[in-house]
Amino acid sequence: MARFALVDANSFYVSCERVFRPDLVARPVVVLSNNDGCVVSRSREAKALGIPMGAPFHEVRGLCKRFDVAVFSSNYALYGDMSRRMMRLLAELAPRQEVYSIDECFLDLADEPDPVRLGREIRRRLYRWLSLPACVGIGPSKTLAKLANHLAKQDPAYGGVVDWEELPAEQVDQQLAALPVGAVWGVGRRLAERLAGFGISSVAQLRDARPDWLRRQFGITLERTHAELNGASCLALDAICAPRQQLIVSRSFGQPLQDFELIAAALAHHTAQAAEKLRAQGSLCALVGVSLRVGAQALQRPSQQWACIPLDAPSDDTLLLHRAARQALRQLYRRGYRYHKTGVVLLELSPRQSQQASLFDHDDAPQRQQLMATLDAISRRWGRDSIGLGRAALPSDAWRMRCEQRSPRYTTRWEELPQVS
Repeated sequence: MARFALVDANSFYVSCERVFRPDLVARPVVVLSNNDGCVVSRSREAKALGIPMGAPFHEVRGLCKRFDVAVFSSNYALYGDMSRRMMRLLAELAPRQEVYSIDECFLDLADEPDPVRLGREIRRRLYRWLSLPACVGIGPSKTLAKLANHLAKQDPAYGGVVDWEELPAEQVDQQLAALPVGAVWGVGRRLAERLAGFGISSVAQLRDARPDWLRRQFGITLERTHAELNGASCLALDAICAPRQQLIVSRSFGQPLQDFELIAAALAHHTAQAAEKLRAQGSLCALVGVSLRVGAQALQRPSQQWACIPLDAPSDDTLLLHRAARQALRQLYRRGYRYHKTGVVLLELSPRQSQQASLFDHDDAPQRQQLMATLDAISRRWGRDSIGLGRAALPSDAWRMRCEQRSPRYTTRWEELPQVS
C-alpha cells in the first residue's frame, strides 16, 4: 500500500540563520526578499507580533525596531547549502525521495512498519545533525501527507509528526471542515474562487464532491486531487527530477540603472548562472531570451520588454549564450530610460546526449567543452561568484541587489567562517 511522508523544515530561512546564531533562538526573526523588499520568512515570535508574510519591509520597519526583531537579507548561498545537506540526510532514511522545494521533500514509506517512529527519528536527526526544526506529515497519498504536515505545524500537541491514517474519523471531518479549500496542494487562489462560486469553500466539501462533476467542471487534475483526498494515491513519487523545459535567472537592480554597460554586467552574471544550470541538467539551449524592465516614469507606466535570439546550433557554452544575450539587450536598450530589472531565459532546451553533431562545428569545440567543465568545477569548489565573465566584474556594483543585512555565508566561504577567540 502506498504511503508517503512530507518533511518540511520550519521557517527554513529563519532556521538557517539561527544555526550559527544561537542567541536568536527565542528572539523574533524575519528574512527579507531580493533587494530587502518584503518579508519572506518569519519566526514564530515574529508571527506573534503580527508581522504578515509578504509585507513590504518599509511598512513593518517601525514594528521590527520597537520589538527588537532581528532582520536579515536573503542569504541564498547559505540556504542552498543547508538544503543540500538536509536532502542528503533524508535520502539515507528512505528508499526513495522526491525533492519538492528548497525545504520540502517527499519520502516513500510504503515498506516502513512504523512510520510515526521514523517520522520522530527524522525530526531528531535533522535537529541534532543540522539544527533544523522540521515537521513530518504521513499519509496514503501525497496530498494527504501535505495536509498531515499542515496539522503537525499548526498544533504542537502532535509533537511535529502526524499520520493521517491514525487520526480518528471525527477529528478528520472537523479538521477538513475548518480548512479552506485553498489549503489543498495544487488549489491556487483562482481555482479556490471558482470552487467557492459552486459552494465549495472547505476541504471537506471538496472531498465530498462528486468526482464526475469535478471532472466536467474543472478537468482531470482536480478529479485526481479529489481521489487523493479520499486516500487513493494518484501522484507517483518522482525520484528523479525531470529536466526543466526552460531556465530563468532574473534579478532586480540594487538601484535604477541607465548605463548600458552596468545593465550588461548584470545580464552577463545572470547568463553565466543560467548556463551553469543548463550544463548541470545535461541540456542544450537553442533560443536565448532577455527581459528588461523599465521603471515608472513620467507619461509612462512600468513595462517589460522582451527579445529572443536564436543560436546557430544548440549550445551550453557560456560565452556563446552571453553573446546572444548581449545582442538581445542591445535591441531592447534605449538611452535615457531608468531600468529596474533584467533577466535571461534559456528556451528550446534539448538533451545533450541526443544532439546530432554538425558538419560546421568548430575545431575548438572539445576545448570549449573542457573550459566549461573547468568553470563548473571551480564554481563547485570555491563558490559560484569565484569565477565568471569579465563583463560581470565592473568596478561599480550598482547592479547587484541590495543585501545590507545579509549574514555571513558560513558554509561556502572560507573567509566568512565563524571564528572562535
